[in-house]
Amino acid sequence: MSMKSVCVYCGARKGNRASYLEAAAATGRMLAENGWRLVYGAGDVGLMGEVARAAQGAGARTMGVIPSHLMKLEAGKRDLDQFVITENMHERKTVMFVNSDAVVVLPGGAGSLDEFFEVVTWAQIGLHRKPIFLFNVDGYWQPVIALIDHIIAEGFADASLAGLFRTCATLDDLQEALRLALDA
Repeated sequence: MSMKSVCVYCGARKGNRASYLEAAAATGRMLAENGWRLVYGAGDVGLMGEVARAAQGAGARTMGVIPSHLMKLEAGKRDLDQFVITENMHERKTVMFVNSDAVVVLPGGAGSLDEFFEVVTWAQIGLHRKPIFLFNVDGYWQPVIALIDHIIAEGFADASLAGLFRTCATLDDLQEALRLALDA
């Protein structure tokens, strides 16, 4: 049986709450403790860097994927088990997704929203059935969840859209959901 890989989308910034950094580090350690490989955006900044350093420190295998134009801005982390440089963002997202068995979205900005909505859209149109988890640290994703409910209520999506991802409020909830999804 091959090693399972979890793609983690998250901010290249730390955010304004210590709980975001704590959740990123805890996620990295949790992946290692379960023997799962981290697949992420290869940055050594913000929540990205925190997840990777914690995963590495706890013994996880790591794969980072970064477009050449972000090498300087996101401080490409070259000490990963696999370090892939892509030509553009679209290629980055594709390589990360193809090399993962599940997706976890931690707090982040526009890039994390783009990544989340892209994989949800792909699931909506039947391109994949990989599990997607929003790690709702301190209610960070509540406005997005409300937006999705609004989109459904206004008739722009079927109610099934809300079932294409799962929201996890705690690390224990996320770990249990990943275990169920990856061991199935």
